[in-house]
Amino acid sequence: MTANDKKRTKWGEWLFETWGMTYLKIKLPFAEADFIPMDADRDAAWELYIEMLTRIATQDLERHDGDERTALTSIYSLFDTTRDIIRRHGRKCGEFSKIAIIVLNHIVRPFTSKWHRASLAGAFEDPGQQKIFRQELELIQSRLKTYTKMLADMAGVEDLTDIEEEKDLRE
Repeated sequence: MTANDKKRTKWGEWLFETWGMTYLKIKLPFAEADFIPMDADRDAAWELYIEMLTRIATQDLERHDGDERTALTSIYSLFDTTRDIIRRHGRKCGEFSKIAIIVLNHIVRPFTSKWHRASLAGAFEDPGQQKIFRQELELIQSRLKTYTKMLADMAGVEDLTDIEEEKDLRE
């Protein structure tokens, strides 16, 4: 069952009970508001869902693969991507905008601001800092995978977030 099929769900129920996003900081009036995504919300969620599925934000980065600076840039680009989607869909995607802004400000921003400053100070040249970055990247990836699943739910589409993990189980 998707969020679109549920009877008058509250934001708090959808975020905390359905998706376990208890680490998000939201005000009580918001949590008590009805969660009723419209077509523009579903369209915006679909666009960001596809972006998220194809980025390091939700894809594993093996220890010897990739580059920390590129991974940080990819995570940071979620700001521009999300803003663009919100601008194009306008006020009609209010439900999508509510969760997108909270995720950007409470999950993505703390990670990118910390690591942007650290990268300017040469952190990505230090193997110890690279290791810490990758550990923190795994944590944010876990949270963003949950967000990606939420986007699939809001968009009313089949979630493919863990499709590669399921494939690996057959091997």
